[in-house]
Amino acid sequence: MARRRTRKTPVAGWILALVLVIGAIGWALGGLPAATEAATPPSAGPVLPSADPALPAEPAPPAALDADLLATVQALPAIDGTATGYERDLFGAGWRDPDRNGCDARNDTLARDLTAVIFKEGSQDCVVLAGALDDPYTGTIIDFRRGQGTSELVQIDHVVPLSWAWRQGAGAWAEEQRIAFANDPDNLLAVDGSTNASKSDSGPSEWLPPDADFACDYARLFTAVLVEYRLGVGVADRAALEDLAVRCGG
Repeated sequence: MARRRTRKTPVAGWILALVLVIGAIGWALGGLPAATEAATPPSAGPVLPSADPALPAEPAPPAALDADLLATVQALPAIDGTATGYERDLFGAGWRDPDRNGCDARNDTLARDLTAVIFKEGSQDCVVLAGALDDPYTGTIIDFRRGQGTSELVQIDHVVPLSWAWRQGAGAWAEEQRIAFANDPDNLLAVDGSTNASKSDSGPSEWLPPDADFACDYARLFTAVLVEYRLGVGVADRAALEDLAVRCGG
């Protein structure tokens, strides 16, 4: 009797059948296996650093500060500024010649602060007839010509006003010291006449130069004169000078 030959299923066929069964099971469970999904990650943009709320905020940049000016202002004597009895003649009548160079303090100041100065002939380069002023209070150029109706366009300002100084301690000075103060070149500036008139006898809490770029220099000049003559300040003027010192460190 002839023997029946048994037909064998190839191995490849079994593998294919197994794959098909697994795929069917995966489809029935809701899709492809997780490993297949992970193989194609979604595209993402650039990763940005996240802020850490635990880190302290960046400190603000320090304010500009003129430490020397601030310390000087804080060391000035405190005076209430209520002294009365001021009169202009108590500081001497008219301009004097404190350095004895033959020129009064007004002409010395004009010659110092003006450019392209023209002197009166025969005055030994003393009497200023003309010049140009780069006015520190307004930042404008003023054409000065000596004469009626024009001389007042440029005036000589006492940085620390005489009446203000009187109220802050100058009332107790001897006459000689008051005259020296009124003619001291450290306390004198050639400036725009109308601006000088608007300043009058105001302290820094009531008046500062219209040109803000000169405010810091003005505060330093004002304070230097107070130190030189040992004058005091009231509460408001001290606060104004301190505020300028805080902003004038550039």
